[in-house]
Amino acid sequence: MKKHMVTALLCGMLGCICYGAGDWLMIFGDPTYMGKLSWLTAGTASIPQWRYDLAMALAFPGIILYGIALFALAEYIRDERQRRIYCFLNAFGLTPWIALHLFYVMILVLFSWMNGNGYAEDAAAVCEGLYSQLSWLVPAAEAMMLPVFVWWFYLQLSSSTVFPRRMAFTNVLVIFAVLKGLSLLLPVSAFRLGFINGLMSESMIIWFGIMLVWERRYVR
Repeated sequence: MKKHMVTALLCGMLGCICYGAGDWLMIFGDPTYMGKLSWLTAGTASIPQWRYDLAMALAFPGIILYGIALFALAEYIRDERQRRIYCFLNAFGLTPWIALHLFYVMILVLFSWMNGNGYAEDAAAVCEGLYSQLSWLVPAAEAMMLPVFVWWFYLQLSSSTVFPRRMAFTNVLVIFAVLKGLSLLLPVSAFRLGFINGLMSESMIIWFGIMLVWERRYVR
């Protein structure tokens, strides 16, 4: 067992807790939505400001801890060139995480503030307008975030990592798809909102956990 890899994977799991906690803090509440966007809810309208502050603050240690784990995974790749490509994609993939987090937090902060300061009638329309103007950010960020995980899937499937090929199907994107499917079975509730908002963090912590178990069991 490589102690530094165990430490790196534990850092990644801690990063998931930071990001996931922020995802839940910023949206957990009454799921009754108040416009066209299902995440502009009665609950988010009444969330106190400290929860949004904390959700944003947790993203900074979260991204550092994610980075420690994700870059450490390069050690599992056999070929130096493929390792460099992974690190290159990883650097670009980490860039939009905080930007996307900030994008949603800022809209939710505005929505909560307007609802609490006499502008409740206009809050949904204003926030929907802001979202529509910058909604291109979401697919743009995802286009930068996903290639590293697709590349990792290819590497595992082609036996280019130290893992057995079947481990390719523990990829974070596969886990995300499974959890997304499960979320569709949940009744509308504050829990469902938090669960869906934190899907990526929840998928990542499972992914890191699987590799941690493998590391501790099979690496000497």
